[in-house]
Amino acid sequence: MKPEWLIGYLVIMNLAGFLVMGIDKRRAVQHAWRISERTLFLCSLLGGSIGTWAGMYVFRHKTRHWYFVVGMPLILLLQAASAVWMMTAV
Repeated sequence: MKPEWLIGYLVIMNLAGFLVMGIDKRRAVQHAWRISERTLFLCSLLGGSIGTWAGMYVFRHKTRHWYFVVGMPLILLLQAASAVWMMTAV
């Protein structure tokens, strides 16, 4: 995979992660149908960890749930470590 494609993919996934957190927060306030926590984590795992983590604090959403407060930065840390490992293994 070319680096340009990877960067584009990560930008899109992080924007999606940020937007998903904002949409879910709005729906929570309106007592509307919500986005599942599984989907929020999946978005993070698929490369949107920076966006979902930023969205948590910008929208003040899911910040009282320990599994989000610990899980989102942990996913980001693991993804960063994997990226460093892959770049140095080549």
